Amino acid sequence: MKKIANTKIELNHNRIARIQGLDELAGILFPGNKNHQKVFLAIFIELKYAPFGFFPSLAPLCDIYGFTPRMLETVRSKMRRMGIIDHVSRFNKGRGYREGWVFSNRFSHTLLRIVELSKSFKERKDPIQERKDRDLFLYV
Repeated sequence: MKKIANTKIELNHNRIARIQGLDELAGILFPGNKNHQKVFLAIFIELKYAPFGFFPSLAPLCDIYGFTPRMLETVRSKMRRMGIIDHVSRFNKGRGYREGWVFSNRFSHTLLRIVELSKSFKERKDPIQERKDRDLFLYV
């Protein structure tokens, strides 16, 4: 029986604390799938060193790095859902009416929001909030 690789992001605080490089970040975002990690690295590196942080099309990466369009599409869509990259429409005046891909700030903003929520949930301790928190068990 063939074991299917885990595709869930691994949010292990010890592992995140030890991240030293981009390859280790790829291992956390795409655990158990070296091919997806390589595609992630290719997209990230090409965007990082692209002029003005703008890459017109990701399709040529398949030929350059030797992976399939399906793998590219899978990783690209996951990166976009996470908010690491974003697609720019050709109707975008700020990008000179060019269509392509750029880094997005949504991922970092989302992580900061999680930190803020975690802190605020721990700090609220009034009697009304306690009742609401205890009532959560009825609805989950």
